[in-house]
Parts: sequence; structure tokens; C-alpha cells
Amino acid sequence: MPQLKGNKPVVFLIDVDNTLLDNDRVADDLKRHLTRQVGTERQERYWTIFEDLRKELGYADYLGALQRYRVEHQHEPHLQEVSSFLIDYPFANRLYPGSLDTIEHLAKFGPTVILSDGDVVFQPRKVERSGLFEAVQGRVLIYIHKEQELSEVERLYPADHYVLVDDKIRILTAVKKIWGAHVTTVFPRQGHYAHASDVASYPPADVTIERIGDLVNHDPRTLFERGRAM
Repeated sequence: MPQLKGNKPVVFLIDVDNTLLDNDRVADDLKRHLTRQVGTERQERYWTIFEDLRKELGYADYLGALQRYRVEHQHEPHLQEVSSFLIDYPFANRLYPGSLDTIEHLAKFGPTVILSDGDVVFQPRKVERSGLFEAVQGRVLIYIHKEQELSEVERLYPADHYVLVDDKIRILTAVKKIWGAHVTTVFPRQGHYAHASDVASYPPADVTIERIGDLVNHDPRTLFERGRAM
């Protein structure tokens, strides 16, 4: 992992799922594929395993859930097709409109870094196949719980100020509590997490936008000011 030399004025930390990439649509596509391959009942069983594993690990693990599903259905003839569906999925087709333009826009003011939670196989594959790895020039951090890794983020990408863009208000709140005026939190109202019933129980982010592409219309210098004022 490359390390920047000296503090940058600002580093942009950007989430992947439902921030740059419409992961809800990916999940819907997988549900339809599973139903075609293994039927409704077993498709529902996969998602039960998936949710149980998410609670256990703290992040989504699609391939891990498929492995556990396999233990229960070792003679299922279509598991290889489901695995190939996940590995070869055209993630670039699921980027939100304006995602790459937003990265390009922010990169004029400071390094852009993918900061994501996820497993060690599928999540990097998603970042690469979507074109995001290339868009951020390989600056990709994937942790189990990224809000617990802020000291490592600072070590790898030291900056006077950070801008964190994430669809989970829980993550934004946790990072703001630790970094305070050192970070500007940006909340794109995209995906099911951004519209969950518990969103109102958290303090608002420094900046709220309706979609990731809206950041193209923001002067990042105003984002810095919003974060430092909070």
C-alpha cells in the first residue's frame, strides 16, 4: 500500500457500497439469479445465512455465505454458476451516475481514497471490476470495521483535513466523534441504509446530498469549512 510523504491539505475518503456503487441493485440481481438456479426457498435460505454471517462478522460476505450454504446443500448442481455470477458480475454497470466524475472532481483538490468495509476477496474484486481501483489510482483501504482503523488511515494518508463520504450515518457519526473538526462528513441519501428508520436517531452529517453526483457541484473548500465549523 502506497504511503504519502508528508501531510496533504486534504484527503477524500469515499465508501463503495451504496455510495459510489448501487449495491442494492447488485443484491436484487443476485436474488433473481439464485431464484432461477436454486428456487425461491433455497434463495431465501441463502439470504438468511448471509444476514446471520453479517451479524457475526460486521460486514457483508457474499462468498462466505455461499460457502456456508454449500455445507447445507453439498449436492446442489448450480453452486458453481452462482459463484461465477458473483465473481464475474459487471460491477461497472452498477456505478451511480456521476460516481467517476465525482472522483475526478475531488482529485483536483486532494488524493481520493476508497475506504470500505468488506471481505478480503469479493470486495477487492468489486472495486477492481467496477473501475474504482483505477479511478483512485490504487488507493484502496478495505477493513473489517473501518471506523476502528482511523489511526491506520492517518498513518497511510496523513492530512490536515479529511472529507468522508459514506451512506451509513452510523459510520459518519462514529468518525466525527473521533476526528471532530478534523473531518467533514458527507451523507449521500442513497440505498437502504440511508433511508433506514434509525437515521433520525443520529446527529446530521456536516453535509447531506441526495446523490453522489451532486458533489461535482460542490467546491471542496466549502466542505472543509463545514466540517471545521461543526
